[in-house]
Amino acid sequence: MIRLVFLGLLADLAGAAEIVLDINEPTPLDELIAMLEESLAAALRGAKVKLALNGALVARAGLVAASGDELAFLPPVSGG
Repeated sequence: MIRLVFLGLLADLAGAAEIVLDINEPTPLDELIAMLEESLAAALRGAKVKLALNGALVARAGLVAASGDELAFLPPVSGG
């Protein structure tokens, strides 16, 4: 299982703070995102969305999640 965690506006788009995918093999990021509803998937592909794998910020390029991993999607932060 791979746990996807969504923060802020991304949680609103997902309809939940997290989704658990029943996947037991290492899966590339693009394949994980393709399993989700299209409007959420489009938002997750945004260049300003940051990723954290098991609590550590990571780059998108070549990212593969495996069973037991937690992948968090962090939206851009706005301030004032």
